Amino acid sequence: MKNKKTKFIDLGLIDYKQAWDYQEEIFKKTVDLKIVNRKLSDDQQKMTPNYLLFCHHPHVYTLGKSGDMDHLLLDDKGLQEKDASFYKINRGGDITYHGPGQLVGYPILDLDNFFTDIHKYLRFLEEAIILTMKDYGIVSGRIDGLTGVWVDIDNPKKARKICAMGVKSSRWVTMHGFAFNVNTDLSYFNNIVPCGIDDKAVTSLEKEIGQKPDMNKVKEILKGHISDLFEMKLSN
Repeated sequence: MKNKKTKFIDLGLIDYKQAWDYQEEIFKKTVDLKIVNRKLSDDQQKMTPNYLLFCHHPHVYTLGKSGDMDHLLLDDKGLQEKDASFYKINRGGDITYHGPGQLVGYPILDLDNFFTDIHKYLRFLEEAIILTMKDYGIVSGRIDGLTGVWVDIDNPKKARKICAMGVKSSRWVTMHGFAFNVNTDLSYFNNIVPCGIDDKAVTSLEKEIGQKPDMNKVKEILKGHISDLFEMKLSN
C-alpha cells in the first residue's frame, strides 16, 4: 500500500534544534507505525505519511556522525562572536553551515512509498537542485565520490559546492536532507572545513547569477522538481 501523498510545510526561520526535534518527532511516529503495521494483516495496516519541510536557520554549524571536530575552526568564544551555535547530530557526513539565505530541505519520507534505494534517493535530491540551477541558467552537477551539487565540475581547481547533503534513514524512513545556498553569507564557511573538503570553494545562487534571487520563487521551483522526480502528490 504505497502512499505518495506528501505534506509540504514551510517552517520559515526556525532554530536548528527546534527543527531537529520536530523532524525527530515525525520520524519516530512514522517508524513506530511501520513496526506496528508489520504485525497486522494487509487490510488492517495504516498508510505511512510523508513530509517535505523547508526552512531557514539562524547561524549554526552541525557536525555529522562521521565528522571530525577539528573541522570546526572556532572555539566557544569564536562561535559567540559570530552569533552562531553548534550541534553534533545524527546524520551522515561531516561539518556544514546553515544560516539565513540558505534553503534547507528536510524530506521525511517512507521510501517504501516510493523506492527502497538510498543512493537513488540522494541522486534525486541532487537532481532537483541541478534542475533548479538549470532554470536559472547555471550548469551544475555531481563530482564522483562527493555528495551534493557543484558548479564547474569539469574544472577541479574551480569547482564550487552550492548544495550540501546529509541524511539519516531507518526502516527506509528518511530525515535531515539538503542545504542549498541561495542568498547565503558565504563568509561563514571560512570558519569550517566544509564537509571535510579543504580544496574546494563554496558558492551561492546569488553569486553565480550576479543578483539576489527571490527566495519564494526558488522554493516553488525546487518544490516542483522534487514533486516531479518522486511523483509526489504535494499538499500544504
